[in-house]
Amino acid sequence: MAVVHLNKENFEAEVLKSEVPVLVDFWAAWCGPCRMMAPVIEELAEEFGAAVKVCKLDVDDCPIIAEKYGIESIPTLMVFKGGEVVKTAIGVQPKEVLKLMVLMA
Repeated sequence: MAVVHLNKENFEAEVLKSEVPVLVDFWAAWCGPCRMMAPVIEELAEEFGAAVKVCKLDVDDCPIIAEKYGIESIPTLMVFKGGEVVKTAIGVQPKEVLKLMVLMA
C-alpha cells in the first residue's frame, strides 16, 4: 500500500473513520529528522499492506489539525484506532519500535 497524504479535506475520512488502525506521521519538508523517517514510513506502508493505513500530514499545510493534536515537535507519530489517538512517539524512531507501537494499539 502507498502512503496516504493527508490534508484538511481527507483527514476525517482517512483517519478518524478508518476501519483499520492508522499510523500518522506529522512532518514538514524543512525538518531533517522528518526526512530521515520518510523511508521508514514508506517501508511500513509496504509491510503493513491493507492491515494498517500509513499516512503523512504536513504540519505547515494543516496547522489546525497539528494544533488540535498538540503537535509541538516533529516528527510526531501517532497511532489512531477507532478515531482516537492510542499511541504517540516523538522524534526519530526505529522501524521496529513503530511496528510494535501499531501492533500493540
